[in-house]
Amino acid sequence: MRTVADRFLEYVKHHTTSDETASCCPSTPQQMDFALFLAQECKQIGLQNVSVDQNGYVMALLPSNTSKSLPTVGFIAHMDTSPDAFGKDVCPQMIEHYDGNEISLKGITLSPKEFPSLLHYKGETLITSDGTTLLGADDKAGIAEILTAMEYLITHNEIPHGNIKIAFTPDEEIGKGANLFNVSAFGADFAYTIDGGKIGELEYENFNAARANIVIKGKSVHPGTAKNAMVNAGLIAAEIISAFPPLQTPAHTEGYEGFFHLCSCKSSVSEATLSYIIRDFDKTAFENRKNWIENLIVQKNEQYENRISLTIYDEYENMLSQFEDKQYIIDIAKNAMLQCGITPIIQPIRGGTDGARLSFMGLPCPNLFAGGHNFHGPYEYIPVSSMEKATELIVSICKNIVSAFSTAP
Repeated sequence: MRTVADRFLEYVKHHTTSDETASCCPSTPQQMDFALFLAQECKQIGLQNVSVDQNGYVMALLPSNTSKSLPTVGFIAHMDTSPDAFGKDVCPQMIEHYDGNEISLKGITLSPKEFPSLLHYKGETLITSDGTTLLGADDKAGIAEILTAMEYLITHNEIPHGNIKIAFTPDEEIGKGANLFNVSAFGADFAYTIDGGKIGELEYENFNAARANIVIKGKSVHPGTAKNAMVNAGLIAAEIISAFPPLQTPAHTEGYEGFFHLCSCKSSVSEATLSYIIRDFDKTAFENRKNWIENLIVQKNEQYENRISLTIYDEYENMLSQFEDKQYIIDIAKNAMLQCGITPIIQPIRGGTDGARLSFMGLPCPNLFAGGHNFHGPYEYIPVSSMEKATELIVSICKNIVSAFSTAP
């Protein structure tokens, strides 16, 4: 068997950054290349019914090896990496026997003073990028863990399990990972995304999410003769930005607190565009945030003769409601963690996963840790031991399904 670390070190070298400006799926051709690569690996380790559809979704089956009537479980990870940081030519670095001191990379320093979580892994082996790119543990660690767990079950056929489906999705980082996911073709009764952070994370609450795009049309006139004629779209954009509550941003919120986040601002005299994301766990507060932006733009249009357009669209919902009568899915994962010597960390996701969308598409899908830290940037790292535990957890979940449904009345 290949180790989970060996797989991960190979996968991160595949350039799979997604592109939020693209209208196709996958949003970048490199994701399809990686999908075909993973499909071949699925076949090589012995998985069945391996497929890659025209949109780059990889699916495969590990058939049941027991006569017991068991639900089909799925494990899902995404292939793309975030466009927030450069993701091409990733050069992973192995830091063996980490000593608790600063790690010097190209142009940056990974310091426990800035990232205290490093000290939890003193003496262990860490994997980082070389400092010029992100690493890609989000979510190539999840892919490596799923495939290593499947290979383990194939080579240890004495371990009873039901049908297991796996899927690797494109474009999760740009909010489109579940858009074209064929739930009926996948055929699982429930699933787990392996897309969380530090070891122990078990998540089944997430933000309600929306995006607001604001376009401002100005009027460009030569500045020498612009009095009472020029309308500077950039200055109107600055007014709109300044109107947002300054403490309701990602840098000032935590836990269950929602926020407005300015993702991009492009401006000239003639036109300015602002892109915001809106996040809140509470549905009423979430709707209030969207209404607040709408009212702001109404006021500014009254002031500036309807030069501003606003488009708001929902991206995903809080999946908590989908588990009210399906607590057993959470309990299986929790019990599996405890059996692996992992302390479950049950907390809300200050973000979203494919699982949030899939849970509303008929596939209940909580999120489990993949083991990485500091995603979406050059400070990203992952302990090898966390990947090994995630692999062990996937196997343990499959065992626990047998136990849970064999003893059920």
